[in-house]
Amino acid sequence: MQYRRLGNSGLKVSEIGLGSWLTYGSTVEDNNAADIIRTAYERGINFFDTANVYNRGEAEKVVGHTLREFERDSYVLATKVYFPMGDGPNDKGLSRKHIMEQCDASLKRLGVDYIDLYQCHRFDTETPVEETLMALDDLVRQGKVLYYGFSEWSAAQITDAVHTAKDRKLHAPVSNQPIYNMIKRYIEKEVLPVSQREGIGQVVFSPLAQGVLTGKYKPKEKYPEGSRAAHEDIGKFVSGFLAEPILEQVERLEKIAHDELNIKLSQLALAWILRQPGVSSAIVGASRPSQLEENLKATEVELGGDVLDEIEEILKEIEAIKT
Repeated sequence: MQYRRLGNSGLKVSEIGLGSWLTYGSTVEDNNAADIIRTAYERGINFFDTANVYNRGEAEKVVGHTLREFERDSYVLATKVYFPMGDGPNDKGLSRKHIMEQCDASLKRLGVDYIDLYQCHRFDTETPVEETLMALDDLVRQGKVLYYGFSEWSAAQITDAVHTAKDRKLHAPVSNQPIYNMIKRYIEKEVLPVSQREGIGQVVFSPLAQGVLTGKYKPKEKYPEGSRAAHEDIGKFVSGFLAEPILEQVERLEKIAHDELNIKLSQLALAWILRQPGVSSAIVGASRPSQLEENLKATEVELGGDVLDEIEEILKEIEAIKT
């Protein structure tokens, strides 16, 4: 496993991180989730990502309980705040009240004294950015949070936050967590260039496009039983990647992976992500340890110029289909 700096900070995170969205505390049994976390740790993953809203805190409990088996200073634990955690008017957003209360609640569920990376899960249009950043700065000064960042913030929002922190002499943000994969590449236009300029590292989620870039979904075929697309509750998160013309292009990518590189499509997709500038870590999910083991082999894959040219031609076709 290789490790990269998180933006301009001195914090090092593993190239592959382990996430818990749509899995722990919900679709994956707790014992199996614990085995996956242990496998990740044993294979060198030190970056574990979750959020308070994932199954209303249950994912944090599963992640925290398992990580207690290991020395606290040996891993980087990330969680998030923003989405509703109750029905009250202050049970959501990035107000000082919600941030402070949810940080304490996350610490309790995780069973730790501090959070390595605390992320604003979305931008809050109803709270001044100064209020949000001052609350996060206070958490850093209190030792409850070591670093903070954002998730799915726009280039303009990131720029405003960085400049506000600088003007008010607050601790600076270090990360952004956007969706990023071969199919969904919106961050390349503005978010990546701005983040590199401002020292913000990307810890990207859904690098396998919710499983589409594993090759499990085939054009004109029924979705595999037990897959996310076939799941009544979480299938909606995959649907945007399942247009027949896109799946046809994914098959072309899979042919490159198999015929030219002798690897899995998932490994090709992750290797492609990891060579993009500004990416600190790619966060993967897993429903079983063997799936994680397979994904970790992507860190050993090298992509030559000719292969990258072939990939780019296919990705241009995908962009054309989407537009």
